[in-house]
Amino acid sequence: MPGAKKTFFDFALLRRVFRYASPYKKKFYLSVILAIVLAIITPVRPLLIQLAVDKYIVHSIEYMVVYITLIQVGLLLIETALRFLFSFITNWLGQTVVKDLRVAVYKKILGLNLSQFDKTPIGTLTTRTINDIESINDIFADGLVPIIADLLSIVCVLAYMFWVDWQLTFIALIPFPVIIIATYYFKETINRSFFKVRNAVAQLNAFVQEHLTGMPVVQAFSAEEREFAKFKGINRQHRNANIKAIFAYSVFFPIVEIVLALSIGLVVWWTAKEALHLQLSQQGIVVSFILCLNLLFRPLRVLADKFNVLQMGIIASERVFKVLDNDDFIPESAEGAYQPTEVKGKIDFEKVWFAYSNENYVLKDISFTINAGETIAIVGHTGSGKTTIISLLNRLYHIQKGAIKVDDVNIEDYSTDLLRKNIGVVLQDVFLFSGSVMDNITLRNPDISKEKVTEAAKLIEMHDFIMRLPGGYDYNVMERGITLSLGQRQLLSFVRALLYNPSVLILDEATSSVDTESESLIQHAIDTLIKGRTAIVIAHRLSTIRKADKIIVLDRGEIKEMGSHAELLSKGGFYAKLHEMQFEKHKSVN
Repeated sequence: MPGAKKTFFDFALLRRVFRYASPYKKKFYLSVILAIVLAIITPVRPLLIQLAVDKYIVHSIEYMVVYITLIQVGLLLIETALRFLFSFITNWLGQTVVKDLRVAVYKKILGLNLSQFDKTPIGTLTTRTINDIESINDIFADGLVPIIADLLSIVCVLAYMFWVDWQLTFIALIPFPVIIIATYYFKETINRSFFKVRNAVAQLNAFVQEHLTGMPVVQAFSAEEREFAKFKGINRQHRNANIKAIFAYSVFFPIVEIVLALSIGLVVWWTAKEALHLQLSQQGIVVSFILCLNLLFRPLRVLADKFNVLQMGIIASERVFKVLDNDDFIPESAEGAYQPTEVKGKIDFEKVWFAYSNENYVLKDISFTINAGETIAIVGHTGSGKTTIISLLNRLYHIQKGAIKVDDVNIEDYSTDLLRKNIGVVLQDVFLFSGSVMDNITLRNPDISKEKVTEAAKLIEMHDFIMRLPGGYDYNVMERGITLSLGQRQLLSFVRALLYNPSVLILDEATSSVDTESESLIQHAIDTLIKGRTAIVIAHRLSTIRKADKIIVLDRGEIKEMGSHAELLSKGGFYAKLHEMQFEKHKSVN
């Protein structure tokens, strides 16, 4: 655990965090000013008490004692108000920076190349976006500025004590080496424990998110006990790390109280020893020193803890900035994105090579042309690269070699937003978000009216089904659309794709998981929609692509054949064998 051994702060990271506070620098400066003011007024109360004892109580000047007491009460109220304001501003600053950082991180995640999601567990990104950023709040609320305030307070109290009686101050500070040693070991122990806790939290988030999503698989294979045992192991690590931190707190705070008691005892002992030589007017020193020691130890109790909180906030910020610094995203054209008024839909793949990792190419030297308005089909065995082709067309991944063009313009020169709006996609694995049917169709786009949604739903004869749902278009489909069948989810995603009236329509195994009735509905809509529109159909069922203008046959990332259904059958090659296999399978089923 490399982060656990850090003993010094990364000031570069700290400066970067504070740059996010620059829009709110007035409040930051105000918090620093409040810290200085609070530090200065901290020793005033002991000074007033010393004055009251030495000059007024001893000489029985009652009205002055009352006057000093009223000043003390007023000062206490002022100090309380200033501490409230200081605490509120530092916490407000922290939460505001957290809000801005969370927006920046989530915006960054939305633009990342999809390969990042292939390599990074979703639970880890969730931890970065929520838990780690929340830790950055502690840099402001309990970190740097509060630490500065506590240190200034300690300095001011010590300065007052030395000014009053330097010898008595040295006597009172004799036990201090003990607290310095205890603070060091406490800080190191808590630092290691907190680091382990953070790692355990990230593991817990990743594990729970993954297994809740995959619960049907866990239960289908009776793996509940094994997965539960793994969860208990991670949870045990989290508990053990927390218990070590709790143990450190349980040891440290009693040590602080013991050292405070020793310091007070030494003050009393020394003043008693010197009582014969001490003038009566100086008795207020003893009272003020006891109060000063309490004021001195109050910040010392939490200072080590605040240093750890600051360091853990910096470690968390390092993980957050790794997300923000990730340059694996789809950039816009450096010379300004191309934004045509109309996309006709001509598509060219020119010697395209692509690998998800290193040089393990899943597409090899792919070249083909789709004229605007044509319908092509892509077929091949599972893993041949069919879905990868449409992912590249949508600019979801970088290509390593070659070029992809739409209307004779490289897709890298297009505005990514405009390009994707002109490409409608219906995927095999349909994802619906928790929310209403309307929200899932429009993706909460306020510019899309209900009338347009209804029109698109009627086009594929989905409107009547939606209206039969409780609440109609306001029906809550729940997370991942669990309340709908797979076929119904695909039909909803089809409405979603149609709604944007794309120039290019992509159907990725869109009819592979639906029943015959649903397939006929989709097929009817397809026949209507692909007129005058470029369409790419990926299908296992060869019966659904016979009308395609061109069929591309893929195998292991390479184009084996290309032509119409009749042409490919007449060749007796790869496509003909696939067709024969499906035909024989269909005959055997019947």
